[in-house]
Amino acid sequence: MKLLNLLGYIKSVVLMIIIMSLISCVMQPANFDKQATARKIEITDIDSDIEDDFNAALSHLKSAEYDEAISLLNKVISEEKRVPAPFVNLGMAYEKKGDLKQAEKYLLEAVNIELTHPVANNQLGLLYRKQGRFDDARKAYSNALTEHPDYLPVIKNLGILCEIYIRDLVCALLHYEHYLSLQPDNKTMKIWVVDLGRRVK
Repeated sequence: MKLLNLLGYIKSVVLMIIIMSLISCVMQPANFDKQATARKIEITDIDSDIEDDFNAALSHLKSAEYDEAISLLNKVISEEKRVPAPFVNLGMAYEKKGDLKQAEKYLLEAVNIELTHPVANNQLGLLYRKQGRFDDARKAYSNALTEHPDYLPVIKNLGILCEIYIRDLVCALLHYEHYLSLQPDNKTMKIWVVDLGRRVK
């Protein structure tokens, strides 16, 4: 009889522990990441008038009409700050005009919205390389590759940075080989891999 009572008591305790655990889980506050939500917003979520201005700005960029592009892109970001694309293109427009300080400012704005944005980080890497800031360039490329490991421009540019500017030949070969694995018919990259492979040995 005592054994049955003991078993019944144990069952009651176990049941109470389970119930309390479930209550604790339900009451746990959600870890809501607003920045992550912002990163998921696409251009299609933007007001059509702003999208028209953005597309017109891209046309001006392609035509090397940088002042016109900058004017429209500034209009876009005054009304829409959730997506990185307008900031990336502003950075590119200023870089083409030779204003590297403004170019960096807007590319960093894009990265602030989406840390691993491949185009923003690739442009930052090129900008930093031009300024001799090789560690910053490498960091920018590495940021992009954390979530976009197959983004070809970054892979190639990181390889070039490692080979020519940092003189880290192992790093360069690693990225050239990765590029070639994604683009096996690229004749130039085949030559680079063979040449660098010889030098590493």
